[in-house]
Amino acid sequence: MQLTDSHCHLDFESFDHDRGNVIQRACSSGVSRMVSICTRIRNEPDVRAIAETSESVYYAVGTHPHYAAEEPMATVDELARLAMHPKFVAIGETGLDYHYTKEIAVEQKRSLRIHIEAARRTGLPLIVHSRDADEDMADIMTQEHEKGAFSCVMHCFSSGPQLAKTAVNLGFYLSMSGIVAFPRSQALREIFAAVPVDRILVETDSPYLAPPPFRGKRNEPAHVIHTAKVGAEIFGMSIDDFASQTEENFERLFANACKFRVMP
Repeated sequence: MQLTDSHCHLDFESFDHDRGNVIQRACSSGVSRMVSICTRIRNEPDVRAIAETSESVYYAVGTHPHYAAEEPMATVDELARLAMHPKFVAIGETGLDYHYTKEIAVEQKRSLRIHIEAARRTGLPLIVHSRDADEDMADIMTQEHEKGAFSCVMHCFSSGPQLAKTAVNLGFYLSMSGIVAFPRSQALREIFAAVPVDRILVETDSPYLAPPPFRGKRNEPAHVIHTAKVGAEIFGMSIDDFASQTEENFERLFANACKFRVMP
């Protein structure tokens, strides 16, 4: 059985003392691929270096919505240039977060649209963060998709059923994080259960959101199996079949990357 952690943050400080061991534990646990997400473009060299030195690690670059006002606004040309690296596989994460940073909604929307255009230009999938912004997110994604198709995963999906339906109707994917395994997440599990299983990915968002039995501790890619087990239960599948399905889904979404190979 193999799994892909489609969203983690291996460059974060909490991994500085044992990053190599974290990656090795993941590989030993059957996590054959990890996509490490750069949340500030100026940190791209650090994230790229991890991917270049680790066969199983790939990366994506974008400006997280929390930083949309404090970081220089990304440009399509800049993102497209970075995307030429052979281990760069997606644009983002980008998106809208009104839970903590609604006061910079204007900057977040502008940044999101720039990242969408970069995804169109490169043909790479877009990685989207959405929190407490369901209506605006659905409107923007629908409007932008009408201008020109692009592929997308709604990472760490924990929004409402209407945004889930909109995303699926646009051909997007939803990614399960450890949140889906929390005892109080029954409503979220029901939302996922209504989504076609061929639109599901799994992730850790590590070092955050560790699933049981690691709740309250640092999360890491090896723990994605615990989220996958809950996913298998939601869809009434064996863990082997669910893992195979999410691998197939990942490879379909990321097909245009064509970069899942060892660096020379």
